[in-house]
Amino acid sequence: MRTRLAIRIHAILEHYFPERRLFLKSDTDTRFIRLKSGTQVLAFAGSAAIIAWAIVATAILLMDSIGSGNFREQAKRDQRTYEARLNVLSGQRDARAEEALAAQERFNAALDQISVMQSELLSSETRRRELETGIEVIQTTLRQTMQDREAARAQVTALEDQTENVAALVAANPGAIAPTELLATALAETAKERDQVIADAEDALIKADEMAFQIALMEEQNDQIFRQLEEAMTVSVAPLDKMFRAAGLPTDRIIEQVRRGYSGQGGPLTPLSFSTRSDELSPDTMRANRLLNQMDQLNLYRIAAQKAPFATPVKSAFRFTSGYGYRRDPKTGGRRMHSGVDFAASTGTPIYSTADGVVVHSGWSAGYGRMVKIRHEFGIETRYAHLSKLRVNVGQRVSRGERIGDMGASGRVTGTHLHYEVRVGDKAVNPMIYIKAANDVF
Repeated sequence: MRTRLAIRIHAILEHYFPERRLFLKSDTDTRFIRLKSGTQVLAFAGSAAIIAWAIVATAILLMDSIGSGNFREQAKRDQRTYEARLNVLSGQRDARAEEALAAQERFNAALDQISVMQSELLSSETRRRELETGIEVIQTTLRQTMQDREAARAQVTALEDQTENVAALVAANPGAIAPTELLATALAETAKERDQVIADAEDALIKADEMAFQIALMEEQNDQIFRQLEEAMTVSVAPLDKMFRAAGLPTDRIIEQVRRGYSGQGGPLTPLSFSTRSDELSPDTMRANRLLNQMDQLNLYRIAAQKAPFATPVKSAFRFTSGYGYRRDPKTGGRRMHSGVDFAASTGTPIYSTADGVVVHSGWSAGYGRMVKIRHEFGIETRYAHLSKLRVNVGQRVSRGERIGDMGASGRVTGTHLHYEVRVGDKAVNPMIYIKAANDVF
């Protein structure tokens, strides 16, 4: 059975691939190579396999090329969309910056108005105290005048009694005329003094009423000033407190720390005291002291805000190219934690400190390239990496808005940008918390 099958297969192969001879002729000899049917079949199958492989490989290359072209076009479209979105965000950021400047100007104007109103309040309170003292003097004078009036009335009554007695004596003794005239003159003078005392008492009462009316007007004016100051304090302090809490900073501890370490103009305010006696404070004085405490708190918030990084390190036009959190590493392609935010702009773009502080590092730092570290109050540290030029030295004190370097592409980067970090207690936090918190206030 196997022999027949083999013979049939051989016959079929002989039909399609008959035996061939390949002659190799030289000058002296002629040789040939016999190509059997099986050999030809193997050669044909190998050639067909090579041709099929070439066709498949060419098709794969063409498909990959077409797919790559589509991917590049899609990438370009995504890049154009992303750039347009970044331009919109940049415009919004510039608008926010202008709004922040306007809000800062309004805030400064409100502080000036509060200072003026505080001066008016102190002057009004002093005037009210003077009027109260004047009323006390008038009341004392009035009481003395009333006592004098009563004494004069008693004298007049006594004189009238004496006059009646003298009149009876005169009637009994017609020759005693001179003493009666003297008594009549004395009685007239006493009556005149009595009328004058009564008139003075009435004038004193009128003046007391007028001064009481002035005090009532001043109290109403003081109440209006108090209300305006209280509203201004509420509007000013609440956003600052919200800003610190949004940044995750404990406001009570920070305010206490600023209060302990503060020395200079505009510091903690002294409570009011209008009297040297140990009397209890009036409601207005207590209200004024509460306002002074709020103004003191506002001033401490202002100082604390100056010491914390509530600002943007780049003031020129820029693009946000990478945010805080896990992302695809542009070098290795793996997933990696990005502990800051990236601002992209041209090489040499000025970089500014976001808060007052001391430079603790200014030099090369491995993958960060040229980097500046600034230590601020409250255990906060900011880092500015990949700079092209350093403009500060270690140990130097810098202020918010002071230029510390230029944007570049030093270190482990794929392009020109600034890598900006905020660390609290050597732990990286999202810098956008501080930037967005400041945008809501300044």
